[in-house]
Amino acid sequence: MSFTATKFPPSPLPLTSRSNDKPLSFSFHHSKPNHSSSFLGSTRRLTPLATPHARRTPSPSPPSAVLLQQASNLLVTKEEGLELYEDMILGRFFEDKCAEMYYRGKMFGFVHLYNGQEAVSTGFIRLLKKEDSVVSTYRDHVHALSKGVPAREVMSELFGKATGCCRGQGGSMHMFSKEHNLLGGFAFIGEGIPVATGAAFTSKYRREVLNESDCDHVTLAFFGDGTCNNGQFFECLNMAALWKLPIVFVVENNLWAIGMSHLRATSDPQIWKKGPAFGMPGVHVDGMDVLKVREVAKEAIQRARRGEGPTLVECETYRFRGHSLADPDELRDPVEKEHYSGRDPITALKKYLFENSLANEQELKSIEKKIDEILEDAVEFADKSPLPHRSQLLENVFADPKGFGIGPDGRYRCEDPKFTEGTAHV
Repeated sequence: MSFTATKFPPSPLPLTSRSNDKPLSFSFHHSKPNHSSSFLGSTRRLTPLATPHARRTPSPSPPSAVLLQQASNLLVTKEEGLELYEDMILGRFFEDKCAEMYYRGKMFGFVHLYNGQEAVSTGFIRLLKKEDSVVSTYRDHVHALSKGVPAREVMSELFGKATGCCRGQGGSMHMFSKEHNLLGGFAFIGEGIPVATGAAFTSKYRREVLNESDCDHVTLAFFGDGTCNNGQFFECLNMAALWKLPIVFVVENNLWAIGMSHLRATSDPQIWKKGPAFGMPGVHVDGMDVLKVREVAKEAIQRARRGEGPTLVECETYRFRGHSLADPDELRDPVEKEHYSGRDPITALKKYLFENSLANEQELKSIEKKIDEILEDAVEFADKSPLPHRSQLLENVFADPKGFGIGPDGRYRCEDPKFTEGTAHV
């Protein structure tokens, strides 16, 4: 998104790819911004910021934004390209299977799908080490899969089964895996950002205070455009920049917060600009292009790992389905939805692989067949898995459930016939 001093539009206009790779320039005006007809693009490198001490020194002409420098052409090896394709296909096919299972009555509650945003998850998470952490949102299934949580465990969790990654107690919006350092999906917007900031602080503390020299772990905090108007966002950006924490704040700007257009809800829709305001690089990237996302992600993660502090990355993307499977998706303009469906990130990657002779049709079909088999197995496994035992009911609620919901005999008080005696009149 780029902005000029023209009239503020009532709704977002379709975005198209940049036709060139000229260096960016920005001009800021006091009038309301206008949504551009193009992405800023992402083939630029981050300019290192001055040290905290230098930032305190008054400057006659301080920069108003972090400028991005021209980078070389994006390249991936055949192996990397196929890995990216497989991960994106896994995410897309998994979510399609979720929709099928939801409408067949196998899942309950709200289920928020990720279709269309796969380039962001794959572009970032596939660059991480197992020890690195990811904090997600309520749209968390694909983040879990990209981080390595088996499809069986994610599907079972969605089915509410004991074999799920949270033993059936988390459901769609609360995926968690200690083994894979997936620190949770969070149902309320913004509540995962402080958790991610704390995880990044842990990494820095272990390295600098506990002298664990090999602890270079990085945390990714994913959240949406609507979250960027919440207090936790600003507070945590401040702390992360102040303490130079190894964290990357990843904004999945899909342009809509349920049914509210991002442009109608935000005084300045350029989210990336909020990074430099706190002394960290801010980057805007085409979130429908996994190779561009991957390039920006690689540098932001490396900065964090080197101890150079946080980065704010705004990935401008689009969800192909409604806010959740309960949303009829009648508020978005059909023309807008059609435009973005034509920018499908999986189709774009497939085209890139073919044009650069990195893969052929048979290889990609083989990957798709493999993913189909994995998902059929995941559904069968989840369907046959047992429901959680009632003994789990108060686990993770009280540190010591006895005295609360469990009686002296070890049984749940609610199982006592007299449990509700005397309360019927209330």
